[in-house]
Amino acid sequence: MVLKSYAKINLFLSVNQKLSNGFHNIQSIFCLINLSDKIFIKKIRDKKSDKLLFKGPFSKNIKNSSNTVLELLKILRQKKLISSFYSIKILKRVPVFSGLGGGTSNAATIFKYLIKKKPDKKILNSITKKVGTDFRLFFHKQGYIKDIKTVKGFKKKHQLYFLIVFPKIKSSTKEVYSKVRKLSAKTKLIEKNIKSKKAFIKMITDTKNDLQLIVERKYSIIKKLCSILIEQKGCYLSKMTGSGSACFGLFTDKKSSKSALILLRKKYPKFWFSIAKTI
Repeated sequence: MVLKSYAKINLFLSVNQKLSNGFHNIQSIFCLINLSDKIFIKKIRDKKSDKLLFKGPFSKNIKNSSNTVLELLKILRQKKLISSFYSIKILKRVPVFSGLGGGTSNAATIFKYLIKKKPDKKILNSITKKVGTDFRLFFHKQGYIKDIKTVKGFKKKHQLYFLIVFPKIKSSTKEVYSKVRKLSAKTKLIEKNIKSKKAFIKMITDTKNDLQLIVERKYSIIKKLCSILIEQKGCYLSKMTGSGSACFGLFTDKKSSKSALILLRKKYPKFWFSIAKTI
């Protein structure tokens, strides 16, 4: 079986509270995009161990002995949700340490394939502690993270076009969150703002990523990339996604994003680029 493991973009991200368990409560609007890893998975007969292999341009920084997929399989066996063992090969095309959620998406994609039903809260809590709090969002194409335990999918989905730039900086999520000092007040999502594309784009244009300034202080190129992106014709807004270091521009259409790609690729030939759209 071949599975597509989609990346995500945080259209905004606010950090509201530091919890006693070390995690942070956040709010975010997100979307899955057609940038994806490929997962090849099959059951192994008469074996009592999994075979896991990472290949592709972004496989070098992944530990074969410790990763989100192995953590997921371990939890599923502890909970007696699976008993078989699997051969899994993952072609990594989503940059690692980019804020695009590739590793968590891998785990969520395999979970959906193996389990075929919505997990209960106890199992979700066990998985998110080990795999990542973003795990819940990969069950929706577009949606809203109300808090660390609540994700709501949107019924109305908008077609959005992006140019993504990854400056090949390894941004550690743990390190970035450890430097959060200022917290944002929690806000309530206004339903009418997601019904029309114009209102939706205005809403996310008026918001920010609370983690971006932290990463910019360490890597000034993040601020520079976002400034260059917003200057491009047809670009509504530019931000960093998640804890970085990937930045994105939201464009009016694919043609505009392609024009911006040509210009930025000439300026930054060593960076990684991708044009993407919502799935």
